[in-house]
Amino acid sequence: MNNRSFLLLSLTAAVFVPALGAHAQQAEPSPSFTRPRVVNAAQQTAAPAVSQTPAPARVPQQPVSNVQQSPTPAQSPAQPAPTAVPQYVSPSVPLQPAHPPSLSKFRERTAEAQKLLKARLTPTSFTPNTAFVTLAALEDGTSKIHTLSLPKETFLKAGTDVVLSTTQGLNVRLQVVRPNYVNTAVVLSDAATGRQLTPLVVEYPIEKFGRFREMAYYTSAHPALVSPEVSKHGQSYVRNMLDLAAQRLKDKGKIISPETVDIAERLCLVEHVDHDRYRREDRKRLFEEVYALYALNELDTYRYSVSSAGAGGMVQMIAPTYQLVRQAHPGVGLNPDFVAGMRNHGNALEAMLLYMQDTWNGLALNEDVLEALANRTATRAELAAAGYNSNPARLPQYLRRGGTAWKALIPRETQMYLSIYSSVESLMQFKNRGSDSAQPTPQKQASTN
Repeated sequence: MNNRSFLLLSLTAAVFVPALGAHAQQAEPSPSFTRPRVVNAAQQTAAPAVSQTPAPARVPQQPVSNVQQSPTPAQSPAQPAPTAVPQYVSPSVPLQPAHPPSLSKFRERTAEAQKLLKARLTPTSFTPNTAFVTLAALEDGTSKIHTLSLPKETFLKAGTDVVLSTTQGLNVRLQVVRPNYVNTAVVLSDAATGRQLTPLVVEYPIEKFGRFREMAYYTSAHPALVSPEVSKHGQSYVRNMLDLAAQRLKDKGKIISPETVDIAERLCLVEHVDHDRYRREDRKRLFEEVYALYALNELDTYRYSVSSAGAGGMVQMIAPTYQLVRQAHPGVGLNPDFVAGMRNHGNALEAMLLYMQDTWNGLALNEDVLEALANRTATRAELAAAGYNSNPARLPQYLRRGGTAWKALIPRETQMYLSIYSSVESLMQFKNRGSDSAQPTPQKQASTN
């Protein structure tokens, strides 16, 4: 071998040996952050580890390496730090009655729980993990607030019945009663004794188009929280907020009739009654549940509620209607931002009252409407409610063509809407500000079909 060949071999070794070493180093897994696989009840033997740390932000998982390695325990995918595994079981311990605190104490503990959740440290370089939600609950008879995290997929699955461990080390049974995003209702109990915990608040990451948007903090109408006292407070909250909105408009030169405010008070309930549940469940209890939400969340009630049509917030108004109201009443000073305007109860109620009053002022000039009112073919409340849910410009035509059967011509959703309105009027108690004749005649009906 001559010197040139020897030199070439030496250079080749100098170049490729470090490269092979570098390739081997790349085979060492580097931490990445991804959502763990979530299994359902049918896959109990492979149940995923669910983080019970205060911040279930990220679960490390080994990346796939291109270098083949012989499998050894040391090279298996990395697991999160100590976790609690959901056990899909049906505990034989009977559920004990709930003993929630008074509403004032509940608010104090909920505020404390929110501070606890928000105070958890999260690396600023990462966005929250949208695959997990965290619940805070109060242990009965103590001042201890427990927190537990679980996959959002499990939280939103109807019929979920699992045993988890809280960050404080208590094994609790979680039963999902009604999955509904931030408004999901659950029952939490001590897995060993059946003693119920009081759900306080859920920390729920909201995502849009697969990306984190905002963190929501909300209290659902959990069965342990709904009571006559709570529902009564929620109804008072709605009434007081409407009176304040009407007074602010009056101060700005916009007069809202008492009848319009009365109808709006009912609609703040009707708008949030689930139609399917209305058909199947106890109606009075369903209405009380809606009022309970107002009491438990007050200014944040229905903050994150958006219908399939894009209607948002407490008054469920769509963006085009909101902009029309703003243009018709520029001096009122409604928030130019639709989302922010709907999330603010005071602003939203002003927009609702203005729209309803303008709608009625137009309908009251129509001869078909006046004739229907005179003949009691329709009431002001029925026409105002139908006009709020559908196109009010078509109501005179329905009255002219349908006569006493005009309701058969309106959209089916609006027919259900009026049915709910009538049921609310019959089952709930209201103190009218205006004429009683504006409302439909209450009809005795059972609370269920």
